[in-house]
Amino acid sequence: MNNPFDPMHIQEEKAEREARRLKLRTNLLIAVFCAVLAGFVAVLYQAQIVSGSDYRANSSVRISKSEVVDSVRGEILDRYGRVLVTNEVSYYVALDWTAMGSDRLDILARLLDICREEGVEWTDSLPISQSAPWSYTADIPLASQAVDEEGNPAVNEKGEAVINKTALGSLAEKCGWVGKAEKSNLTAGELLTAMCQTFGLIEKTPRPRLEHPELAGMLSAAGQGLGLIDQGGGISQEVRQLAGVLYELYLRLNEVDNSQYVFAQGVDMTFISKVKENALAGVRIETTTARRYQTGYAAHVLGYTGKIYRNTWEYYKELGYSMDATVGVEGVELAFEEQLHGASGTRLIEKDSAGNTIGQEWRKEPEPGENVVLTLDIGFQATVEDLLAQYSARQEVKLGEDGEPEPVKGMAAAVVDMSGGVLALASYPTYDLASFRENFNELSRDESKPLNNRATMGLYAPGSTFKPLTAIAALDSGTIEPRDTVECTAYYHFYPDVSPACWIAPGRHGRENVTQAIKDSCNIFFYDVGRRTTIETLQEYARKFGLGEYTGIEISEYKGWVAGPEANAHFNLPWYGGDIMNAAIGQGTNQFTPLQLANYVATLVNGGNHYACHLLKECKSSDYSQVTETYEAAPLHTIDLQPEDLAAVKQGMYDLSKTYTMARWFSSLPVEVGCKTGTAETSAKAASTDAIFVCFAPYDDPQIALCIVAEGGDAGGSLAEIAAGIMAQYFSTDGSLNNVSRENTLLH
Repeated sequence: MNNPFDPMHIQEEKAEREARRLKLRTNLLIAVFCAVLAGFVAVLYQAQIVSGSDYRANSSVRISKSEVVDSVRGEILDRYGRVLVTNEVSYYVALDWTAMGSDRLDILARLLDICREEGVEWTDSLPISQSAPWSYTADIPLASQAVDEEGNPAVNEKGEAVINKTALGSLAEKCGWVGKAEKSNLTAGELLTAMCQTFGLIEKTPRPRLEHPELAGMLSAAGQGLGLIDQGGGISQEVRQLAGVLYELYLRLNEVDNSQYVFAQGVDMTFISKVKENALAGVRIETTTARRYQTGYAAHVLGYTGKIYRNTWEYYKELGYSMDATVGVEGVELAFEEQLHGASGTRLIEKDSAGNTIGQEWRKEPEPGENVVLTLDIGFQATVEDLLAQYSARQEVKLGEDGEPEPVKGMAAAVVDMSGGVLALASYPTYDLASFRENFNELSRDESKPLNNRATMGLYAPGSTFKPLTAIAALDSGTIEPRDTVECTAYYHFYPDVSPACWIAPGRHGRENVTQAIKDSCNIFFYDVGRRTTIETLQEYARKFGLGEYTGIEISEYKGWVAGPEANAHFNLPWYGGDIMNAAIGQGTNQFTPLQLANYVATLVNGGNHYACHLLKECKSSDYSQVTETYEAAPLHTIDLQPEDLAAVKQGMYDLSKTYTMARWFSSLPVEVGCKTGTAETSAKAASTDAIFVCFAPYDDPQIALCIVAEGGDAGGSLAEIAAGIMAQYFSTDGSLNNVSRENTLLH
């Protein structure tokens, strides 16, 4: 019998108790683990077996995608707050590649059928012609034309232009249109065929692969499939159009992140109804805003918006724009894109299999653009444009080679204040921004070039309107004094090989000082004074006054040329010493814009303070609650003109306004003016001349300066009527704001 008090026994019992407790704990842990495992298995069973089909269905129809959303574009107003460009609600069609699934070819074919029925145009930037014979278009978004060793456009053995494959970026190889082993130069037909084969539109045999019931009626007895391949085995127009749409989709899949394909814009309710009736998966109708024009004037200044060009995509991409964003293309819309556009937003959207949005979450909300207030007075602008149109309509100024009257080809006018602010900038013929897109092809082909902004991009010889510049250059450089005279003898005999005439020849002006020479526009005076002043000095002063230089205006402009050896070389003309005579009277290779000429006159009569031209008055926040930017005019430089020199030049321009031919127009004005006429030869033919007129007012305290040009016009004096009308409008006692019609404007 064991002794219960035996220490060994006590130790054994204790060990047994510990073992039993450990076993109990282990069993409990195993039970808990089994219970948890059983629960996990039950959850998995429920998810995969019981509810698996539901979860799979939900997962198949819920697609999350990040999208860039454009902001609402800011408004454009004139100096008095009248709205010129605003926004209106518009509908657009967007395509979603993933939501279309395997039926995308049939979906796209049906969508294009609806577009053709309703006359809806869609986005297609594929740089291949819309019909055979296939050729590259002028605007190639992803490529450049190949060139040979001499820099000439490259052609293949058939004489067809080829495209540089390396300029396609990586898209062609990414999409499988072109293999690495293939030649680098492809014709448009070769590239289009490769694309169509990759897209599944044609087989390499070729044979149509697209199932399109609506085209079944096009089946031919020869078994030409669904009619998408023409009788000659080539690619039909329908296939080319489908290829263009697929190109847009592939472009976004391979080159762009977070960008939807805006297929068509500005669609109407009839089109929307047909799309919805067909239940086209992945085809979404969205709302946006489109530009609405509250005026029919200032088209060349305001400009227009459009889609991003391929060559500017990288720039806009870095700024956070989507590929389908609307941006300024020309004019103020382009110049103030940063202010007008605002900031794009980003949203995470959830869509079902049909492409319908079933939920969204803003990651960054878009910020509306600012409102841009211009220096333009739209009422004043309207007057200037109407005067140009009226003048042009009634002019039959010269006889052409066939003896028939030739009308004025085009006109332009620029009016600036003394600090470069643009009050009116007109070009005729013009166009209507509201119908610009519909009429673009017709406008582009119009020989009168209504799309050209002649006021900032038309280059004209200034003719005698340059003589005040020659005079001030000679006076300020010390070549002559105000009282010095030159005798007009009808012909200038300094050079032995040439004897240029005065316009009055065989008559003569006699002995004249600078004031008289400006009034009479005496060529002999300026031949002599210009020669003595030197071409280098004339060029220096011309540039000081902004001629042959960019004015600084925010919209597109040309720089022009100041006559001299450099300009002649540019036009492949030799420079002779006697050419300075033509330069001094505003002929030769002098070429300036009307805006440059107006600002040169403003610089002259304000005492030599040269300002940059500008259209911006101020910017306001999207809700108009605050001014975010104000243009502060400051002289770029100052020409230190002597008062007596300036007075002599201005007096000559004033005296001209008092001559009979000018006074009949200016005598009734409430202010005194100074002016200068010019007639510039554009060729050796007498019938080819431009009329130029510059003017400023009031004479004692100038406020505005202007320039008017008529292409193919008569003598510059014929434009005095227009100048007087412009002055009358500006200095009207009623005020510009009250005189403008409100039919196409809104007071803000």
